[in-house]
Amino acid sequence: MIEISNLTFDYPGHRALDDVSLKVQSGSVTALVGPNGAGKTTLMRCIAGLESPLSGTIHVAGMDVIEKPREVHRIMGYLSDFFGLYQELTVAQCLEYAAASQGLPSNAIHDAIILTARQLDLSDRLQQISGSLSRGLRQRLAIGQAIIHGPKVLLLDEPASGLDPEARASLAMLFRQLQTSGMTLLVSSHILAELDEYSTHMLSLRNGRVLENRAISGSQPAIAQRRIRLKLSLADARLVDWIANKPGATIIKADAENAEFDLQGDLSVQSLLLRELVIAGFQVASFAEHKENLQQSYLQSVAANPIASHS
Repeated sequence: MIEISNLTFDYPGHRALDDVSLKVQSGSVTALVGPNGAGKTTLMRCIAGLESPLSGTIHVAGMDVIEKPREVHRIMGYLSDFFGLYQELTVAQCLEYAAASQGLPSNAIHDAIILTARQLDLSDRLQQISGSLSRGLRQRLAIGQAIIHGPKVLLLDEPASGLDPEARASLAMLFRQLQTSGMTLLVSSHILAELDEYSTHMLSLRNGRVLENRAISGSQPAIAQRRIRLKLSLADARLVDWIANKPGATIIKADAENAEFDLQGDLSVQSLLLRELVIAGFQVASFAEHKENLQQSYLQSVAANPIASHS
């Protein structure tokens, strides 16, 4: 959905992006992570056509962002870190303005407002003045303005900043729903534990360079390969060989009491393997899918790339 080649961007006296090349998979939720000053916001603004790079190309859905920014904007939603709302307009009027500015036909705007308000749980707030909303509701309205035209791509810069835990959980659920509907999301956040809730891919930047860009293990419920963690209540010397000999199982690490392995197949295959473990006499204490911890993965990437950390 997004393809970037050799992107370089300079601020006066500072190179914010240094020969960045990457791809963002269609239908993914990519966590954009990195320290302050890594180039995350600059990268998003370049993708959104709001900044002109020194060199390089950016394509969204096959369209060149630099040559056709207006066409790209039709299929893109963007929420900046410091978003703005028209304080004196109602929620409905804010959504109406956003829909019209994105070129929705007049006869489609009412239905778009109703649908977006329902998605954002704002249906009972449509006549409320936006300036009177809580921080969480303002955030939802801003996201509503970004998605009311049904974009294929949604860019979100620190979307949960300043929100309480309940509002964060609600946003995570919304992002999963948007992904399920086919939308591609690129989300920047300093709160890696929050990104764990919904991300399928991790894109890490450091000093304006790509540190890592890959799928997150166990991030997609429907994927054919699942990472499983198994623990026995009593050590059994047979465990390693038993798992190694199971079709579709690839051991990551294992001993007589614990095992972590990739299992090829759907939930029924997972269930069958657990049943066979019990029948074989293994005393299973826990057996569950394991999703990669984003914060640990990021810190490991930084540790594995000391040159990138200090360049």
